[in-house]
Amino acid sequence: MPPSALVEIRDLNFTYDKRPVLQGINMTFPKGKLVAIMGLSGCGKTTLLRHIGGVLKPSKGYVKVDGQVMHELDQAGLYAMRRKMGMLFQFGALFTDMSVYDNVAFQMREHTSLPEDIIHSLVIMKLNAVGLRGAQNMMPSELSGGMARRVALARTVALDPMLIMYDEPFAGLDPISLTVIGDLIRRLNDALGATSIIVTHDIQESLKIVDYVYFMASGVIMAEGTPDELRANQTGFVRQFMHGEMDGPVPFHYPGADYRQDLNLRA
Repeated sequence: MPPSALVEIRDLNFTYDKRPVLQGINMTFPKGKLVAIMGLSGCGKTTLLRHIGGVLKPSKGYVKVDGQVMHELDQAGLYAMRRKMGMLFQFGALFTDMSVYDNVAFQMREHTSLPEDIIHSLVIMKLNAVGLRGAQNMMPSELSGGMARRVALARTVALDPMLIMYDEPFAGLDPISLTVIGDLIRRLNDALGATSIIVTHDIQESLKIVDYVYFMASGVIMAEGTPDELRANQTGFVRQFMHGEMDGPVPFHYPGADYRQDLNLRA
């Protein structure tokens, strides 16, 4: 594993119920960098995050985080590694019966023995970093979608993780909130010196903030490179995905019988 890499994935294969989901994946995530994984729904992006977090075991190959192979760790080792990770789930996944303050304090109370006055200072600092110090006593039901995502982000970085994973962090956000979240992801990554992995469909916002991109389709890597390299890429799939074109390698029609034959069969 290169000294500059925090996460290394080599020849990763995963099969679910005899259906191949990941096929020969090779990726490297350097320390301090922000990397995006993009692709169509169902191409294996979230499955890849689950392997990095040690939730799934590969059929072949490995995921190595901070020099350790994830599927070889025992339960204690796996939990210790996960405490060094932060995860922002799609739509935030806040605890609905806890205040904003208690949501951010949750991990500190669960995984540390810090006194409450220290926890208080840390929670206020995290909320201030996402611009929501004044919302600490609100409940999740009182928050807008963008505010809820920012609270979830504050909770994600509560323990200053070395690795932060984002599963569709821009989903369902209005343009202003989307820009705010993108800027926060970049600034928090740099401030913490962390490594961040973003799984997303949002092309334009992601390319503004990431250092490198992997494009996936049908469980394999179709293309990779810096944002500028991918903007210039004229490969059929990459171009279609980047520009949202209907016509291209990804067909509009799901494979089926001949249309005229199908009509006659149903006549």
